[in-house]
This record gives sequence, C-alpha cells and structure tokens, in this order.
Amino acid sequence: MSLAPDDSFESAAAARGYLRVAGVDEVGRGPLAGPVTAAAVRLLPGRIPEGLRDSKALTARRREALCAELMQVAEVSVAHVSVEEIDRLNILWASHLAMCRALEGLGPLDFALIDGNRVPEGLPCPGQAIVKGDALCLSIAAASIVAKVMRDRIMVDLAQQHPGYGWERNAGYGTKEHCQALQHLGVTPHHRRSFAPVHNILYQA
Repeated sequence: MSLAPDDSFESAAAARGYLRVAGVDEVGRGPLAGPVTAAAVRLLPGRIPEGLRDSKALTARRREALCAELMQVAEVSVAHVSVEEIDRLNILWASHLAMCRALEGLGPLDFALIDGNRVPEGLPCPGQAIVKGDALCLSIAAASIVAKVMRDRIMVDLAQQHPGYGWERNAGYGTKEHCQALQHLGVTPHHRRSFAPVHNILYQA
C-alpha cells in the first residue's frame, strides 16, 4: 500500500515565511478530446479532510466525496484550457497555462507547490515543482482530486452531446472504443486536432 501524502512541503514553505501556500495539479494531458483542467487548493489548518490521496489511487465515488468536502473546507480554484488553445500552444504549455489560471483564481498567494518536474512560466507567485507531488504532497493530492472530478464531469456532459465515443467511460483518452468511434463517426469540435490519431483521420488520403 502506498504511503499517504503529508504536509511536509507546506510546512517547509511556511518555515521560509510563505504563509499562503497552495498545491496545484492538472489532468487531461493525454486524452484525444476535451480540455485540460487544473485545480489549485489551499488547505486550511484544522480543516483538512481525511483520506487525501493521489486521485488515481481513489475510487470515483471516494473522489467525488472528497471533492465535495474540499469545496466546503478549503480554498479551491478550477481552471480549464480549451481544445483550441491546446492545438495552438501544444499540450505542455496548455497544461502549464491551466495551472497558472487555477492559481490566479485563488487570489494573492505566497508560494505554489506544483505537480511535475517543471515550474510553469507566468506563475503568480514563487513555486516548487515536485515529481509525483500528487502522491507526496497533501495540497497537491487535494488538487489532483478536484481536477479529476471536474474534468470527468465535463466529459460526461460532452458524452451526452456526442454519443458513441464513450467519453463518460474513457474521459476522452484514446481507448479502443474511442479510436473506433473516431474512424466511424468522425472528428467532433472537442477533439484535439494536433494529436496524431485525430490529425491522421482528418488528413488521411
């Protein structure tokens, strides 16, 4: 069983004088369809939900429950980067933009804890990148949960508008079901045209 994330990164930042510290994570780099979604979460002492984990280590039901609790007890901001922006910027820059937007939505911050190995350009405050941060850092784990829940909800809604691709199950990832639907049903406005499987269908001879 994996170890639970803790607040050591937040405590280290506080020890350096950073009082308003938030964790940020994004979800949706890999899918062929839908936006990139990021969440920034500032946990408040004494009001931290039990059981925060990397969103991938939780069931969908548990993620939903923790997300609802976080909305009540923490400072939370969610931001999206559209398919059009992804195609224009590339997915790395789009994911960084989503994280910057999410952090900006929290208002003035002293420090950001970022999941990944790069600190995005344009952060509204100093930041630290943490590899596997969603498994190690409590506020990043919280952000991973919120981002996952919010993006999954978007994909369920889009699945109702565009049935057949299985987005309610695959969240836009390139599963066999999704790729077969792309071949038979074609490309929707919510597909990322810069991603090879979509691009190849659009421009095949």
